[in-house]
Amino acid sequence: MRKTELLIPAGSLDVLKIAVLYGADAVYLGGEAFGLRAKARNFTNEEIKEGISFAHERGVRVYITANILAHNDDLAGVREYFKELRDIGPDALIISDPGVFDIAKEILPDTDIHISTQANNTNYGTYQFWHRLGAKRVVSARELSLKEIKEIRSRIPDDMEIESFIHGAMCISYSGRCLLSNFFTGRDANQGACTHPCRWKYAIVEETRPGEYMPVYENERGTFIFNSKDLCMIEHIPELIDAGVDSFKIEGRMKTALYVATVARAYRLAIDACMRDPEEYRKNIEWYKEEIGKCTNREFTTGFYFGKPQADSQIYENSTYITNYVYLGTVGEIRESGLFRLEQKNKFSVGETIEIMKPSGENIETVVEAIFDEEGNPQESAPHARQIIDVRSSVLPQPFDILRRKEG
Repeated sequence: MRKTELLIPAGSLDVLKIAVLYGADAVYLGGEAFGLRAKARNFTNEEIKEGISFAHERGVRVYITANILAHNDDLAGVREYFKELRDIGPDALIISDPGVFDIAKEILPDTDIHISTQANNTNYGTYQFWHRLGAKRVVSARELSLKEIKEIRSRIPDDMEIESFIHGAMCISYSGRCLLSNFFTGRDANQGACTHPCRWKYAIVEETRPGEYMPVYENERGTFIFNSKDLCMIEHIPELIDAGVDSFKIEGRMKTALYVATVARAYRLAIDACMRDPEEYRKNIEWYKEEIGKCTNREFTTGFYFGKPQADSQIYENSTYITNYVYLGTVGEIRESGLFRLEQKNKFSVGETIEIMKPSGENIETVVEAIFDEEGNPQESAPHARQIIDVRSSVLPQPFDILRRKEG
């Protein structure tokens, strides 16, 4: 059986550490240029170095995205950036553009190259092509079924790896190559600046009646015609393994630490159980599904894996997320007198019952007993986002535990 990798996104150094501690085998991130998430916080070179050090100390690999579709003016900058990365030492680069690929092979000849899903990798011939050029791995297009992936696996060299998205947001455009954002706002999705117009509400305007907006109805359910449900394959780990997928990729470099911790932990536990004893995995499927549902999502679909998506894979009524739990913060230093330090992310108050989420899989309820500001002054609540506070609760958490609160 091929070894299965769990690949988790990180939009910041803090989130990278959470991804590593909550179950990632590998983490992917973007530097300050040439990745497809320009609006993410992204990493400075110093943060990449620190992140790689933190990950490598724990046996976790780090991949850097450089997967824009480059224009002429980008290439000189790509060359200089790769020279900087040569000294930093990531485990792999994720690339979609052949010109960028050539520069990477020249500047970082000993670094693995993974071919991004943006390169439209839909057949075994494409995989064979990239293998001949020296790529280590190809990320399958989201449009592929498990049957197609299994055939690709049978027709490519054993040392070539297949990476596939198994969880997260789905793009309306083919392999993520979208022109809507550029058309509407001048911000190019293929250069990392997507404004996500697939989530907007649309209407029809007839040419001779400007200003008269007619709603676009689909069975009278609404007008969000491009708004896909989120991909979720937590119930289908055995099928993914059987198809020959080497790396299970989670989407979400714009997501919070709570999202990353929740998804990473659930898939880590599911994969490990499936490898250890498929029956154990099957017995726990409802728990995995329940845990996955605790992070922000748009309802779930299996995408193209079992055939082309049907009408019920879209959400027509609205573009809002389902939020079952609110992220309160990640536990920092344990301080004197049973206090712990926290950078607060959302408001909570003394007397509330909240939940401690641990990397091991435990969820422990605790009551907030006291809150203090940095000067030691007591507070009844923590209403200011990113305020540094000291907290005492009925159960003392440990550093990097996540605090969350159930909504409703």
